[in-house]
Amino acid sequence: MTGVGIDGIEIHTGKLRLDLAETFAPAKGDDPEKYTKGLGLYASSFPDTYEDIVTMGANAAHRLMERKGLTPEDIGRIDVATESAFDHSKPVSTYIAGCLEQVFDGDFHHANKGERKFACVAGTQSIDDAYNWIKAGRNRGRAALVIATDTALYARGDAGEATQGAGAVAMLIDEDPNLVELSTEQGYGSADETDFLKPNQQFPSVDGKRSVQVYLARMREALVDYQSIGGDVHPDRFRLGPFHTPFPGMVRKAAVLAYRHITRDTEIEAELADEIGRQPRHAEFDDDDAFLEAVQEYTDALTETSRYQSWYARTIDPTLSLSRRVGNWYTGSVHVARVSGLKALAEEGEDAVGKRLLVGSYGSGAQAEIHAETIQPEWRSEIDALNIDDHLASRYELSFSEYEDVHDSHNYDEETSIEEFTPPESEFAFDGWGRMGERKYRYVE
Repeated sequence: MTGVGIDGIEIHTGKLRLDLAETFAPAKGDDPEKYTKGLGLYASSFPDTYEDIVTMGANAAHRLMERKGLTPEDIGRIDVATESAFDHSKPVSTYIAGCLEQVFDGDFHHANKGERKFACVAGTQSIDDAYNWIKAGRNRGRAALVIATDTALYARGDAGEATQGAGAVAMLIDEDPNLVELSTEQGYGSADETDFLKPNQQFPSVDGKRSVQVYLARMREALVDYQSIGGDVHPDRFRLGPFHTPFPGMVRKAAVLAYRHITRDTEIEAELADEIGRQPRHAEFDDDDAFLEAVQEYTDALTETSRYQSWYARTIDPTLSLSRRVGNWYTGSVHVARVSGLKALAEEGEDAVGKRLLVGSYGSGAQAEIHAETIQPEWRSEIDALNIDDHLASRYELSFSEYEDVHDSHNYDEETSIEEFTPPESEFAFDGWGRMGERKYRYVE
């Protein structure tokens, strides 16, 4: 049967940049390494005053469709994943479709449109929906447009403030994909958790310590579930491991736990035994506390081995380079990680056709999903067509007082009137309010 996957991808970052070490840390009275080494972040991206989840999503989708030579008639569904929606009824996908109809001939009147919500995992769930739609034969030869778009802002002074970010990832899901083919096999880890939520409020309520614990627990459950259907997950079978990346420091924690799990009862564990011993087994201990202490000691030792560090540098670290420069994009973060890793392979000139990715998505509340992807023959042309480096280099550098102003301008509870920091050009921009309180948009030449 014909493979289905991601045929093309585009990224649009917020047009403003906040340097965490040079600007944010001094204003907060913090050591810059709290952010650069602890969190693993160097900068955050922010939307200008005329940018929001619609403009960023529409701009990413516009460039993707233009580059792929598509018209509205080629698109059978538009799914938007976001944690930043501003209406409980009208989906963001309708706004984005309206924007795209300003620049393309034709319309999306016969495309199915929707909005997905499950925290950060919703972007992957939207890809799953499109995959199933195509595999079921209901697409009539058309492709699906999946857009993950968010402004991941926290209240001023919140512990998560340094992890903020804003941007959109647009993905074309189709048969015979150019970039990656998706596996049929998936693994899930899901539970009713209260680690991060927005109960009718703009800024999240977060239990940071609990959120890390839930993230790691659900990821492990999803990995175990994936193994039950997808078979052995050996470190050497996967070239990259893109994880959901709220900040790279979180991925460091997840990566070593994943490596410990997938090397158990393998030749790798046996080879490391002379150096750090075998992994503790629960049956060897009289109580849980002693077992957990032994596991932690083993894990700490594992991170210091050259075998683990080599795997991490090859498989995980390449997926984090973009995140370090843009911050958390909620629904888009794992998809930024995928692009980051593939971009690194392209820049190294690696022949990656046929190599596999093990992708770990997560959403608070909470659910994790693991699936595999296989790199396709035309992957390099798709990655080379990205202009993310140009986007990143052209961002306006914010001072701390300007950061405070732009944060207030995107705070629904603040009445502000500040000038834009960059002029809109060849892009969609917010254009005020309609008679029913709806948002209006226009394309600026």
